[in-house]
Amino acid sequence: MPVLSGAVTFSRFRSEPAGDAPSDTKRWLAKGLKSGAFEPIDLKKTEDERAVGFVELENQDSTNFATGSVLYGEYALFGFRVDTVKIPAAVLKAELGKWATAFEKQNGRAPTRGEKAENRASIRHMLRQRAVPVTKVHDVSWNLKTNQVQLWAASRKVVDEILLAMETAFEVKLQALVPATLAASAGIADDALLPTPELIGMEISKGEIPSSEVTHGEA
Repeated sequence: MPVLSGAVTFSRFRSEPAGDAPSDTKRWLAKGLKSGAFEPIDLKKTEDERAVGFVELENQDSTNFATGSVLYGEYALFGFRVDTVKIPAAVLKAELGKWATAFEKQNGRAPTRGEKAENRASIRHMLRQRAVPVTKVHDVSWNLKTNQVQLWAASRKVVDEILLAMETAFEVKLQALVPATLAASAGIADDALLPTPELIGMEISKGEIPSSEVTHGEA
């Protein structure tokens, strides 16, 4: 639980309402969380390998989102849960090998390619029913007063997934707090962000310094 333990690997964003600001913050927050709440993978009804959604920060199995479990002063704290189900290729291959050996012993011949393909699907389904999803919960801290959002996730793919889920559920726009964004919000001109001659150890004019702003961190 990085938010409560003090871990420092996170990305920062600023939230802006897509329309009018909510009049009832508590109700708006609960409604958004429930609309994007985590739902476990139903191994019997779907072939999905992944399930994602919001959960309570201190209880990854709860999606009740009572005010006391989400709001901490001016902060909204919750988790973004990712469940993954994968069948290791080596395990599937080993089980298929056992089946092929038994088939040949019983029928006096090796199974055809079609028979292997058919039973491969059956074996994979059987293994999937026995599989236990791997769970990962990424913490989200949202200062509702300053509109700053912190996401504890190292994977860019997961960060993008959380951003999309939040923008959809809460009808907000999230903008990465990279240096260029912070400077713009503070009214600092782009030229002021360019490296100085003293910094790069050369006596050159500003006109000779190309702009190298990178915006890949922005949502």
